[in-house]
Amino acid sequence: MEYISTAPEALGESEAFLEFQRRLGRVARINRSVLIIGERGSGKELAATRLHFLSTRWNAPFVTLNCSALPPGLMESELFGHESGSFTGAVGKRKGRFEEANVGSLFLDEIGLIPIEVQEKILRTVEYGTFQRVGSSQTIAVDVRIIAATNQDLPKLCERDLFKRDLLDRLSFEVLFLPPLRERRDDLLMLADYFAQGMSRELGRKTVPVFSDRVKERIISHPWPGNIRELKNAVERAVYREDGHFIRELVINPFQNPWASADSAGVPGSRKSEASWPLDIKAEVRALEKQRLIEAMRRSNFHQGRAAKLLGLSYDQFRGLFRRIKRSEEPGNQPEEPSWAVT
Repeated sequence: MEYISTAPEALGESEAFLEFQRRLGRVARINRSVLIIGERGSGKELAATRLHFLSTRWNAPFVTLNCSALPPGLMESELFGHESGSFTGAVGKRKGRFEEANVGSLFLDEIGLIPIEVQEKILRTVEYGTFQRVGSSQTIAVDVRIIAATNQDLPKLCERDLFKRDLLDRLSFEVLFLPPLRERRDDLLMLADYFAQGMSRELGRKTVPVFSDRVKERIISHPWPGNIRELKNAVERAVYREDGHFIRELVINPFQNPWASADSAGVPGSRKSEASWPLDIKAEVRALEKQRLIEAMRRSNFHQGRAAKLLGLSYDQFRGLFRRIKRSEEPGNQPEEPSWAVT
């Protein structure tokens, strides 16, 4: 398999993805502000970057600011710059992001977190194309296209007086909703292959491992609440942990503690737990099965084939036990009975 250099935001063939890209490409040519709305990890900054480079401003600066990474007190200075001595710590004159983005694009990520007083100054800058640095009376003219992004409900923030309605109107010439990964099932394996290739290249490997059918099924069936970022982490983790040609295991949740004791796992009948009579023997057996499966997975370094041998099971028997325990832990599902308990 050859490596590909296409950026991940340009990878996809699902209907939802293609429609989003069509709308993005169409509005990119119009010199107006655009608001991108999407869940965490869905690629809002990548979409904003693509929008800029498809616009007529593609050869001008593309400046970004993550508004969640700054304390509110520094937001105005970061956006508009400051004069020397205008506040404690202001050493020397400094340009802000608006000046740096002149004749280009300014991407404001997580714009819903900007303080209301700074929103007022942004609104004036958008309306009149001018502003003043903090601590200065000199007016500076700029020509900046704003691309903003958020995962918040900005109209509701306006109702709570946490976001200026006039500014929202100015920023929302077009509103693009990024499709979450759960709506892009046809793109999942393509993206997973892309991330596997990137991790293989980073590790200096000559070949890219192939996903087993079981792993492919899990990739397609998982809802991916963390979107592209979560998929990328899971795939890269699987590639670096596997030395062979096939990826047989995909750990989506890295916080599953393999060292959890039977007590902390809530296993009834463990050494430190006294039996409560009358017994629920079916629950006891289900709990013991879960405990032994966890122990076998830990001892085999989470290799299911080796774990099956430790339990004296065939691989198919192990998979059946694994699926039954997993289904029993899903909300609303009744635990399946062991085969001996079914009458």
